[in-house]
Amino acid sequence: MRDYKASEIRNVSVLGHSGSGKTSILEAMLFFTKASDRFGKTSEGSSLIDYDSEEIKRGMSIYTSIVPIEWQDYKINFLDTPGYLDYIGEQEAAVEVCDNALIVVSAKDKVQSGTINAWEHAQEKKVPSIFFINKLDEENTSFEETYNALRDSFGKAVIPFEVPVIENGDVVGSINILRDKVWYFKGDKASRETAYDVPEDYRDLVDTYKAQISEAVAMGDDELMEKYFSGEEFSEAQLTKGVRIGVRNGEIVPVFSGSANLSVGIERLMDLIVKYFPTYGEHGTVVVNDAKTKNTKELRTDEDEAMTSLVFKTIVDPFVGKISFLKVLSGVLTSDTTVYNSKKDETEKINQIFIIKGRHQTAVGKLFTGDIGAVVKLQYTQTNDTLCEKGHSYAVDGINFSKGLLGKSVRPKTKNDDDKVNGALQKVLEEDCTCWIDNNLETKQIVLYGVGEQHLEVIVSKMKNRYKVDVDLSDPKVPYRETIKKTVQAEGRHKKQSGGHGQFGHVFIEFSPNPDEEEMVFEQRVVGGAVPKGYFPAVEAGLRESMLAGVLAGYKVVNVKATLYDGKYHDVDSSELAFKLAASLAYKEGMPKANPILLEPIVNLKIVVPDEYTGTIIGEINKRRGMIIGMDMEHDKQVISASAPLAEMLDFPTNLRAITQGRGFYTQEFDRYDEVPPQLKDSIIAQLKEDKEA
Repeated sequence: MRDYKASEIRNVSVLGHSGSGKTSILEAMLFFTKASDRFGKTSEGSSLIDYDSEEIKRGMSIYTSIVPIEWQDYKINFLDTPGYLDYIGEQEAAVEVCDNALIVVSAKDKVQSGTINAWEHAQEKKVPSIFFINKLDEENTSFEETYNALRDSFGKAVIPFEVPVIENGDVVGSINILRDKVWYFKGDKASRETAYDVPEDYRDLVDTYKAQISEAVAMGDDELMEKYFSGEEFSEAQLTKGVRIGVRNGEIVPVFSGSANLSVGIERLMDLIVKYFPTYGEHGTVVVNDAKTKNTKELRTDEDEAMTSLVFKTIVDPFVGKISFLKVLSGVLTSDTTVYNSKKDETEKINQIFIIKGRHQTAVGKLFTGDIGAVVKLQYTQTNDTLCEKGHSYAVDGINFSKGLLGKSVRPKTKNDDDKVNGALQKVLEEDCTCWIDNNLETKQIVLYGVGEQHLEVIVSKMKNRYKVDVDLSDPKVPYRETIKKTVQAEGRHKKQSGGHGQFGHVFIEFSPNPDEEEMVFEQRVVGGAVPKGYFPAVEAGLRESMLAGVLAGYKVVNVKATLYDGKYHDVDSSELAFKLAASLAYKEGMPKANPILLEPIVNLKIVVPDEYTGTIIGEINKRRGMIIGMDMEHDKQVISASAPLAEMLDFPTNLRAITQGRGFYTQEFDRYDEVPPQLKDSIIAQLKEDKEA
């Protein structure tokens, strides 16, 4: 593969619903361009793109794969993304570093939730897009129905550029709307070189679609608009120029069609991408932040500029080491050079650069502006870091990854894995920016958070197969707390005589509610030296230690004031340990009488859903003992602000996805602790005790 410059590179994220055939289209391109000697299939384990054992087992993409295709003296870097929502982070990274989007739609299933999410991602990043209607070779499919569904969902900018020719239920050819010609790939007329006139049966349809293209083209150019309203027809050159402008500014979204399995439409899809999608160099500039001066700066997107590159993906391979996938934003990345990581304030040695093609890697000496590749064994660099030319301190804004909210407690299956769990999890976190862990000191659990059930299953499988750590997942404990509602006085007396010096400590302590301070407040008002000052710290230490385990269910006690107001001591037998034990005895006597209650964590929620799901979500929040705080419309989505007990939200990520067909998302943050309703307290405490015994 030769070197390609910014003016010759197109970076395209391949998006769409799971099962729409994204990977199959790229396999067909590899085979068609002779970059591969076979048409691989994920389910058979023969795919060049989906080669991970988990992908083969599940028959679907899990990770983003880079698939460079050389076509017509250009290089197209396709980033094949998973369509399943559990792997949303892979899609977010691909959209961030790509300048265009190919959205694949199944002609069998039409517009699905994954199609809508893909469209919204592309629109958010304002990247030119193309739809490809796939699987037209299968039964019960219709190009026209699928196209109409796309246009109804995404607006009049969605326009077909080719339509299939169907005879006796089979797709036998394709009509190019702009050129007003048909190519056949089945039957007597089958030929890639020979074009035929449009059949009369399709004349009206082609004219309708061509009129749509002409109207869209006219809207982007004053001269063409004048010609359009005067009734003149556009030449093919004028249409082509107008479409290029329209695709780049988002006013035209071409629709193409075919079949990946039969390699139908694949060649002209590559033609369309090269013809209408912009190259990376057309950006002109990229905005960077200077870490030293704190100013922003514009760098030219060409090879003569200072080198900057963004690391958008990391793989931690137990044999190869760390593999960092990056995009060169400006300048040239050269092997055997030293670069500067502005985020970590460290220098890194670039030993070898690779061009990645699915499971294959090819070593290269340089990577030019706009190109995507990988480097290995960087010591400090992680995903979202910027590498820049030595002598500069440039950094670009990182990828804003979604954060998983489905939490599960991680527990090693054997004691031998106790010490290895944290190390394996850290390697997982370095690879996947959507998951995170919480080492909860109160519940003494490691809680792993992911996007969904399948996401967490893949992580567990990776830990076992790659890092040899076998773990179980279970629902995490809710970090309840305890407090009191009544002021009481209690006595604690510790006396022990066993020959020689004995142990003696005697205290009187008042426990009272203190809602203003979370941690226990300790005071003393001892008079007459009933307890010497030297023993005050021991009394406080005994109380603080006791407060770690409440009398209801063993949870941390908060919002309590403890006052030492009297006591007794012995000149010989008293000691710090004796007074510490006496304080704990006073705690055990007094707290049960102080009307102890259970507190539960309350979280604030921000739920974003399409408006049609608003009523269902409100009902779901009410069912979970939640409270709606407010609602606002942002664009075409309803934003619901609410609060709810954390205990009721453990399975909410899974339910929200089911309710909204994957189109809803939410964030949550801790707000406060509230008293558990009396009618639920006993059952919660009973369950907690049962779990502890188990």
